[in-house]
Amino acid sequence: MAANRAVGKGGAAPLPRYLEIQRDLSAEITSGTWGPGSRVPPEHELQARYQCSRMTVNKALSALAHAGLIVRRRRSGSFVASPTSQQMVLKIHDIQAEVAAAGMSYRFEILDRLVRRPDAEDRARLGRSRSGGRVLALTLVHFANGTPFVHEERLIDLLTVPEAEAEDFSAAPPGSWLLNRVAWTDAEHVIAAIPAEARIAKALAIARKSACLQIERRTWQGGVPVTWALLTYPGDRHRLTSRFGPAQGLMALAAE
Repeated sequence: MAANRAVGKGGAAPLPRYLEIQRDLSAEITSGTWGPGSRVPPEHELQARYQCSRMTVNKALSALAHAGLIVRRRRSGSFVASPTSQQMVLKIHDIQAEVAAAGMSYRFEILDRLVRRPDAEDRARLGRSRSGGRVLALTLVHFANGTPFVHEERLIDLLTVPEAEAEDFSAAPPGSWLLNRVAWTDAEHVIAAIPAEARIAKALAIARKSACLQIERRTWQGGVPVTWALLTYPGDRHRLTSRFGPAQGLMALAAE
């Protein structure tokens, strides 16, 4: 892991030091380099490596503990959490996997892509309190057996995921790419029935004002925004299935 602060593409401001530490350690864990029970480098080593204060290191480790990626033990140090804790972090809806699981062919098209400074609406969508930085705004359509399956609008916070700016998403759609790159800790879903506006109706090859199921999702990593997505499904092609247990719920969208 590099101790130097990386400057983003185009001279973008570097990540805050605690986020740099958090992202580096998270990558070691989610990649499997550090397995369950592995000891995380002690605080004094991280202080020396990143040339920062103990408070900064503590902030990064606290975020990882909140994410369920590590367990902090007083006087013993920090250790990679068990697979059970990590499994909870990784559960989220993946459109590409869903289509493949239904036995249908999958592809996607990016209709629009733009890197910009976040305005007030972007910050509200991301649930972002901090200012500055840039976001990657994407619009795309996912297809199942050649038929439009879902229209997606997405914002990726480049302060949290700077590598997304240079990614062309040729190998995987943005949602799947993020799942394999970023360990999210919190997610929020808002579900609504809406009539399709003209541009979405055109993209989904349905009549204007057709009934659609819309899911707005935000995800965070230890309180730091990762991405916002607005997924619009043709209502007559999908159903929403919910299955709940005492401590958690599982939601899935299925093609009719």
